Amino acid sequence: MSNVHPRAQTDLIRIAVLIPCFNEAAAIEKVIFEFRDVLPDAQIYVYDNNSTDGTATIARNAGALTRYESTQGKGHVVCRMFSEIDADVYLLTDGDGTYDAASAPGLILRLISDQLDMVCGARIATGSAAYRPGHRFGNRLLTALVAAIFGSRFRDMLTGYRVFSRRYVKSFPALSEGFEIETQLTVHALEMRMRVAEIPTPYFERPVGSISKLHTVRDGWRILRTIVYLLKEERPLTFFSAICGVLAAGSVLLAVPVVAEYIQTGLVPRFPTAILATGMMLLAFLSLASGLIVDTVSHGRREMKRLYYLALPPLPADETPGERRG
Repeated sequence: MSNVHPRAQTDLIRIAVLIPCFNEAAAIEKVIFEFRDVLPDAQIYVYDNNSTDGTATIARNAGALTRYESTQGKGHVVCRMFSEIDADVYLLTDGDGTYDAASAPGLILRLISDQLDMVCGARIATGSAAYRPGHRFGNRLLTALVAAIFGSRFRDMLTGYRVFSRRYVKSFPALSEGFEIETQLTVHALEMRMRVAEIPTPYFERPVGSISKLHTVRDGWRILRTIVYLLKEERPLTFFSAICGVLAAGSVLLAVPVVAEYIQTGLVPRFPTAILATGMMLLAFLSLASGLIVDTVSHGRREMKRLYYLALPPLPADETPGERRG
């Protein structure tokens, strides 16, 4: 870890602070001022997502570069930010004032000093109302599910406070629509075997007048659906093997009484059950074969994504981060 003061080191590289916003008039000005104070040389971008409360005007008056994304959903906004903005380091945060701006230099310094691709700010609630029980339970459950499937390297998978390298941002396959974007950000890093870290950061209550856009059940279901989709895309053999196991087990359960009756009487009176059991077993083997084929394709695709990621230059390890820019 470098002994250079965070501000002394981070002001030598291009840092972009990315703030997706939807109706955050109550907090956005304070958020911009706080991040400008700790990262005075960073460029702050606010992408307004169809706000009706004047969020964009407030952000523009506070000095942020304000742009618009008409397609509703945080995922759409983040994907557009990644595609349009060019920087060396990207800091993604929310515009609701719940994340600690003072932690930003430390997150960035960790990214640079350890040559990482993503550093996440793991939320530590500072009050009972900061992190609602339903959200906390859902986060733990979904984080545990992702850890079981893709690997355990995070304890707060759904945090919206992250710092990325340019390598990560420009190799990220932008596909998400809403709050499931955090799941895809996490799984992408795990599947590409990127170097990541997680640092505890304070998590504050929303200011008066700011309303959470996250719906616990609806968005929790969308995140769960995204995990299943990513399992199919990234680990197809596991996905189709599970289907194979379910179908094969069902086939055996149906076939056992039919076979037992045949052994006793020499007759097969329940032809529909026998046909169904046979069909289910055939589908089980077909599913397994599909998994083997798709897994080969997925492996090749993962290699191509890895090669593209490696083709992008990392931040230098043994020199001041700004020197490579001449």
